[in-house]
Amino acid sequence: MKVNLAGYNVDTTVLNELKTQNPERQDITPEVISASYARISRDPRNITEIRCDARNEVERSRRSNSTIIFKMGHHSVAEHAVFNIDIIGASRYIMEEIEKFRLCSYTEKSQRYITLEKDHVIPEEIQNSPLEKTFLDMVAKQNAAYFIFYEKLKAHTFEKHSDLAQDRKNHSLLEGWAKEDARYITSLATESQVGLTVNARNLELMLRRFASHPLHEVKALGKKIFDEVVEIAPSIIIFNEANDRDIKTYPDLKKNTENYLKSLHAQKDFPSRQKTVELMDYTEGGDDVIAAALIHSSSSLSFSDCRKLTKRLSADEKSNLFRNAFKHMQFYDSMLREFEYVSLTYNIILSSACFGQLKRHRKATLTSQEYDPHLGNTIPEAIKQVGMENYFQDIIDETNKVYSKIKTAHPEAAPYVLTNSHRKRVLLNVNARELYHISRLR
Repeated sequence: MKVNLAGYNVDTTVLNELKTQNPERQDITPEVISASYARISRDPRNITEIRCDARNEVERSRRSNSTIIFKMGHHSVAEHAVFNIDIIGASRYIMEEIEKFRLCSYTEKSQRYITLEKDHVIPEEIQNSPLEKTFLDMVAKQNAAYFIFYEKLKAHTFEKHSDLAQDRKNHSLLEGWAKEDARYITSLATESQVGLTVNARNLELMLRRFASHPLHEVKALGKKIFDEVVEIAPSIIIFNEANDRDIKTYPDLKKNTENYLKSLHAQKDFPSRQKTVELMDYTEGGDDVIAAALIHSSSSLSFSDCRKLTKRLSADEKSNLFRNAFKHMQFYDSMLREFEYVSLTYNIILSSACFGQLKRHRKATLTSQEYDPHLGNTIPEAIKQVGMENYFQDIIDETNKVYSKIKTAHPEAAPYVLTNSHRKRVLLNVNARELYHISRLR
């Protein structure tokens, strides 16, 4: 056996220096990896030789990529090309759009560990309109409240945890707890940044979705990303323009829903549910399903026979089976894959701050509604403990009025002025393996 390192992430500054030293060189592109790996299935040569040819004939490699990926339909080939992208100055609001894509990796600026500055995005939809000043005045009040809350919460946290505060090494931790609660009053327009790692196949999907998005900020971000990668990898980023599927599908579904609601509201059949967490559906007999799956992986029985055997086991025997499944786990281990055969669906009402944590679990199925001030907002307990609950709510009430004004004229831009404490409904479907991971991590 032989193993060769074919490539790895390199900072673009280093790559640009390489290009400057040798401007005629054409092979400084991830396309050669995609092209060479695409030929493995049909070329009898050693993969190292194939890669050598791909580097020496870049234009031929690009033609090969286009043929194999887009004409022959082998789209997975594009996954061998990987990009690292800095996204700086995007709003907290559109970070939710960026981080919707499951098969990408993100590391985002944390509002829990970094003291927020006053930078924010002004939605292009309201720029140079009378609503711009209304928006800016509201964001300024929110930011001023953030610093007031932070100072109050910092003193409260240091006093409450005076034992930890005696050691200066713990001060950044305690300050972080104060920042974590203070950030609930800041707007979704607050600027953030994220490091994104994405393969070309998923990047193309992302660019197509961004081009089809109604918000100017999302469209502009997609255009900037495309401009960065198009010259480096023109053969594997092709279907990146807006399309009807992404532009029209949800608006069409919304029209259907509005028509249905007209008759339903008239009958008053659907009183609003306000439970923050509600288990809507689940796999019946989940423990038995997982137990049968564990037996299936450890035997030569059919799954049907495993189910029958599971029903005959005593409670102690099942308990022992699960204990053995857990026994050797370390903190970095995930649950066994057999736990994925059990599914649970939750309806959840949660704050933007909480959603920021939940959306990180990309292997779950997560869809959401728009932020809705009628769902109320989440006020951290520490805010109440320092006697600032009324001041917090006053800021929220004023924010809601500004939201209503903007929503009347520019509904897409209105959520920018809402805060991390505002809520929305999400529908979460998760298997038991992922749910266990969420419970351990959060």
